[in-house]
Amino acid sequence: MQAAPVRATAIPSFTTALRAVESLLMSGGQRTARRNAWNSVLEDRRRAKDRVEAERVLGQSAGRTVSVQR
Repeated sequence: MQAAPVRATAIPSFTTALRAVESLLMSGGQRTARRNAWNSVLEDRRRAKDRVEAERVLGQSAGRTVSVQR
């Protein structure tokens, strides 16, 4: 008796599955707008982190400690 052949089928990632559902539910323009909005959020977070770091460095160079609220 021979064993059945094994098929190596990749299971899609969660992200891939969400994008597939998204493509069915949204038009291309809506999808692009949502992604652009999310990229803007990530960029704002990066800029805020950079600003806090710059304030810390400037405070140290002035010889004082700056307490920044997050």
